[in-house]
Amino acid sequence: MGSNSAENHGTKGVGRRDLIRRSAALGLISVPTMSFLSACASSGGDDSGDKAKAGKKTAKNPLGVNDTAGMEFVLFDGGFGKEYAEDAVKIYEKNFPKVQVKFSATQKIQSTLQPRFNQGTPPDLVDNSGAEQMDMGILSSKNQLTDLTPLLDAPSYDDPDKKVRDTLRPGIVEMGQLDGDPVWIMYYAYTVYGVWYSQKALDSLDAEYPQTWDQMLAVCAKAKKKGMAGWTYAGKYPYYLPFSLYPMIGKVGGVEVLDAIDNLEPNAWKHPAVKACFEAYYELYKKGYVLKGTPGLDHIQSQTAWAQGKALFIPNGSWVENESASVIPKDFGLSVSAPTGLDSSDKLPFGTIWASGGEPFIVPAKAKNAAGGMEQLRIMLSEASSKNFTSKVKSLTAYNGGTDGITLTPGLKSGVAALELAGENVVNPRMQDWYVQLQKEKIGVSGLGEMMAGRLTPAEAIKKIQAFADETAKDDSIKHYKHQ
Repeated sequence: MGSNSAENHGTKGVGRRDLIRRSAALGLISVPTMSFLSACASSGGDDSGDKAKAGKKTAKNPLGVNDTAGMEFVLFDGGFGKEYAEDAVKIYEKNFPKVQVKFSATQKIQSTLQPRFNQGTPPDLVDNSGAEQMDMGILSSKNQLTDLTPLLDAPSYDDPDKKVRDTLRPGIVEMGQLDGDPVWIMYYAYTVYGVWYSQKALDSLDAEYPQTWDQMLAVCAKAKKKGMAGWTYAGKYPYYLPFSLYPMIGKVGGVEVLDAIDNLEPNAWKHPAVKACFEAYYELYKKGYVLKGTPGLDHIQSQTAWAQGKALFIPNGSWVENESASVIPKDFGLSVSAPTGLDSSDKLPFGTIWASGGEPFIVPAKAKNAAGGMEQLRIMLSEASSKNFTSKVKSLTAYNGGTDGITLTPGLKSGVAALELAGENVVNPRMQDWYVQLQKEKIGVSGLGEMMAGRLTPAEAIKKIQAFADETAKDDSIKHYKHQ
């Protein structure tokens, strides 16, 4: 998958949600960097703790990158692929011809890099994403992240009269904060989460996208009669379910319900809106509207089955267009919608959607060449690199622009339309980046996964998840966060 993180904290005077909504309406988020001398990536030599010496700061080298020091960049090899990053690395190497960048891509971020973080030999730039994403809160609380303020205050790559922070979409800087002013994380891709479907398949059922749950059940019944399941999802990674379930909860009960969940407030999961939405999703299972075998499918298998027309709807993020490009038919009519609500009593209107930053980049505190890592990000946040990303991977970037002259793909065009429909009603749940283990393993696998496989009732799932949340709230070894 592309990413499943979103950072955003409020600032005085400007509401956190206002920033998010404005950034959502426009498009994306930015990427930070990390530094590390590539020579010691695997060696345990005496120089393993040495930092690269600072280079001379010039107009073309505002961060003072050492033009002979190696730089290591580890990318998550997910839905966006690695070509966009490789292209940016070539620019870095052209600008610093004496330098060789050690670039690698992996889906095993945590198992590959956590030992190196622990040993004090991390890379310089890391795209900390995917199923094995390292917990940002833990990294921050253990002082293992570099403050990216120097990058933000550096002149932008295209215009020396503008700081990097002035070229980013509204809300992006705040999304990288965890506590206070330091910016620990920069997101490079702006993700629209929701319910993805084939317009062609929906048209074949003579149906429109359902706005109420009764309409959803009716559409699923139509699909079932034609041999098509209503839904599928990444059964092995059921934390994909919240991509549509969380904004549905926010639509039904209001954003304060999601905030209470994020804040680990007592009984937050027992709110009537949560109960109603869990029961609605469970009804999909009970009525046989979920593709048979879904609990055993991973994200690629479920997306492939969906693209093949075996299921109508799938909860996912906007990376799905690129990740499934090889299996989505040309006449598929790829579309995304905000989640279906319950009925007219919902607190927020239809169109309420989750959109936020994806692909979180970090620079380790013990990176050997932090300046080099941040310079790589400065390059990636240029207009040319942004356009390259958008045209190649069908997603927007943090750079406030970069779409001129680009023909939007069906999924990207649909995502932009969904954001326009949402207007101010864009939600940004923080559970998945504040408490990664709680979100993925406990809420996702042990709670929602078990419920959608029919092994827990909604009431049992809620009780179990609330216990997990309470346990996390009482665990003093875990850094806790609150919506501002």
